[in-house]
Amino acid sequence: MEKARADHFHFLPSLADMGSLPFIFSILLSFCAIVSCSTPSTNFILYPNFTASAVHFINGSVGFLTSPNGTFRAGILSPGGQGGSGTNYYLCILHVPSNTITWSANRNTPVSSAGTMTLSVTGIVMTDHDGSLKWSTPLLNSSVSSLQLTETGNLVLLTQSNATLWESFLYPTDTIVMGQELPVGVLLSSAVSSTDLSDGSYSLSITASDALLQWQNLTYWKLSMNTVAYGTSSYPVEYMAINQTGLYLFSNNGSVVIIQVNLSLSDFGIAKLDYSGQFSVGSFSGTNFKPVFSGPDDKCQIPFICGTLGLCRDGSNNPLCSCSSNFRSSSQSQNPNCVPSDASYSLPNSCNSTDNSNTGNFSLSYLSLGYGNDYFTNYFTNPVKYGVNLSSCEDLCSSECSCLGIFYDNSSTSCYVLENQLGSLMSSTSSSNDRLGFVKVIVGPSPANFAPNSGQALGFPIVALVLLPFIGFFFLATLGFFLWRRLRSSRTGKLNLNSQAVPSSEDLDAFSIPGLPVRFGYAEIEVATDKFKTMIGSGGFGTVFKGTLPDKSHVAVKKITNVGIQGKKDFCTEIAIIGNIHHVNLVKLRGFCAQGRERLLVYEYMNRGSLDRTLFGNGPVLEWKERVEIALGTARGLAYLHSGCQHKIIHCDVKPENILLHDHFLAKISDFGLSKLLSSEQSGLFTTMRGTRGYLAPEWLTSAAISDKTDVYSFGMVLLEIVSGRKNCSLRTRSECMEDESSGGGSSSSSSRQGLVYFPMFALEMHEQGRYLELADPRLEGRVTSEDVAKLVRVALCCAHEDPALRPNMVSIVSMLEGEIPSGQPKLESLNFLRFYGRRFAEASTVEQNNGQDDFIFPQLNASLSGSTSRLPLDFSFISSQQVSGPR
Repeated sequence: MEKARADHFHFLPSLADMGSLPFIFSILLSFCAIVSCSTPSTNFILYPNFTASAVHFINGSVGFLTSPNGTFRAGILSPGGQGGSGTNYYLCILHVPSNTITWSANRNTPVSSAGTMTLSVTGIVMTDHDGSLKWSTPLLNSSVSSLQLTETGNLVLLTQSNATLWESFLYPTDTIVMGQELPVGVLLSSAVSSTDLSDGSYSLSITASDALLQWQNLTYWKLSMNTVAYGTSSYPVEYMAINQTGLYLFSNNGSVVIIQVNLSLSDFGIAKLDYSGQFSVGSFSGTNFKPVFSGPDDKCQIPFICGTLGLCRDGSNNPLCSCSSNFRSSSQSQNPNCVPSDASYSLPNSCNSTDNSNTGNFSLSYLSLGYGNDYFTNYFTNPVKYGVNLSSCEDLCSSECSCLGIFYDNSSTSCYVLENQLGSLMSSTSSSNDRLGFVKVIVGPSPANFAPNSGQALGFPIVALVLLPFIGFFFLATLGFFLWRRLRSSRTGKLNLNSQAVPSSEDLDAFSIPGLPVRFGYAEIEVATDKFKTMIGSGGFGTVFKGTLPDKSHVAVKKITNVGIQGKKDFCTEIAIIGNIHHVNLVKLRGFCAQGRERLLVYEYMNRGSLDRTLFGNGPVLEWKERVEIALGTARGLAYLHSGCQHKIIHCDVKPENILLHDHFLAKISDFGLSKLLSSEQSGLFTTMRGTRGYLAPEWLTSAAISDKTDVYSFGMVLLEIVSGRKNCSLRTRSECMEDESSGGGSSSSSSRQGLVYFPMFALEMHEQGRYLELADPRLEGRVTSEDVAKLVRVALCCAHEDPALRPNMVSIVSMLEGEIPSGQPKLESLNFLRFYGRRFAEASTVEQNNGQDDFIFPQLNASLSGSTSRLPLDFSFISSQQVSGPR
């Protein structure tokens, strides 16, 4: 073994120095370096005039340089070339425990097995067997004294005074490790494959506000859109890094966190952009190395996961690739590329192709990709045109040689184009997706390559000279007709409410929002609902009816009433927000109607109704597991609204009535009419009170800013109702809430007397005494443990802190409910206001009973009460539920 190692290392002293004392000294230094190679635990420093050839990382052999504890090794290796079968060799750094290459020097210029690495006073040089230069460090401003591999995997060139001249951390390839920073403007570039480390087609870049994954310069994933990532500041991002607790985007020299992903505690972490296009973070604890984060989660969102036009399904772990209708798999390609099934059709090349020759006679056509399929760019780019028909969208693509296909959105009449190179398709799970894709194809004998902008391709001069006058005349006549019709409508001021071709001025607001869902006519809605026959709900904002669309799918139609200025604004806001976000725990908006004075929203139908009916009704009791799943689904939906969308969305009216249930008690959040869409620059201050009694956060009653933590408070109130199975503000006696005082320790608060009880205050008391089972729904009859109840109660009380800064964010709450992180400990000093709420609730409820009032009399909190830290105003009484809740 020692002989085999020695064969790989060679000394290259100058022949002019033969026989001199300096030559002998250099020989001794080099001999020390060779000896140190046989002891990898100490060989983490090399000195100039050192040369090494390829070293295989097989059978326990080592490279020429090792970190102090042996965690990292540097050497010339061929990835995947077991037994010396590899052909491309790279100067690499290897993380030994996980067998992960974290850096490569000459990734785009590999050497043969006879290639060498030379360390001299001028830096590092990689040459091939013929002496050709393949890679070198840049020009340095001082002489190199040593080369060191640190315990974090950083390869560093040092001066005699140990100052850093060059380091590999500043030139990342596809990986960063703990202790390394990826600054704005520096990319991670994927490898081509596991054996070819040259630059692939995927990249990870850091912008001033986010981390982006791109393919062919097209974005397909953002860190901020991941449900486990959340933002904390609007400062400009400076760099990305990982540490023992998670993945972070930092600003202000690392003192401010912009976006963070909390991960389980680990000893070491590696973040890598895989050659497949997926970005992942792996953590190493002890001897256990495991992946803890990946993006995108769904591999079908990776642009080329199934090759050209391959259809990807079930992309969570092992995506299934196939071809859509009208296409077949190509046996001529290594990837599962798809080509037209009809041999008379062929796919053109983009005008970016190096070969733009054209032969044969041909014409253009468009081949449908079928409904239910989508393309990654449709979620990250805007349509190239709005308000066009399908034919116009095809014409737009035909005129551009870079355009290889289109997606046409029927609902918004929008045109999306696919340019330069076609990626994979993904099977869409969204029932509201109304986009239909088409691929440009060549009909007839297939040329070697095709560039539609070529003048010879269509015989432009002859055809144009003949047809151009006729086309121009037709265009002018059509334009004149539409201008005349529009002028006539504006003069008369009369609009045909049954015509969708000429929308009224009141309808134009709805058409100014990009990406609208399907627009229904009022007559269509009447047919779908059988003239609004079956009412399934009502609220301050309108009445909900059950309907059936022509495709036999059930929908819930919300008919908006009392449409004023604010009503129209909320209506358009709800369309814009719901129509452009997609999450399994958010209700889908199927379409809308804006005709004349009518305003209707068409939602997917949730067959189990709202949570309040299931939770507080007389039907079968919800089992504990179902309650936890509902709470977790609601938390995930809110987490997505707060940190998964491009802009933060605050719901402002989280309550059981706005949590709808589908099969298997899948929870979905509905009613976004009261949401506020905030940009990062906006402060989040609202002047109008919104929400519903019993779920309003204390800051609504003060001058404090309204933020996502307002939704967190409301979620905490809902979580307590899920635990107890009864409304927090319902009129109940203490004996209904718990067993007789004599059966357990009494309470020292005023609520120990018999009377009406505000449940959040009662939950706080039971938390202090550790009596969690007394908070559970009695209908569960012991089918839940104290530990299970304690977990949800502690999370709920943390959400209810009076100080919004003390409340966890929804991403952390999801992690608590999933058990990824421990549930927090409520801070009692920030929960004392619940006692004052409870006392005033009992007094107000007595007045309510005596006066026969239906409206909730909000507590008049007196800041002079002993121990009060409340900042609530002294006079906030007699506010009706409708005034507080606003339109819904």
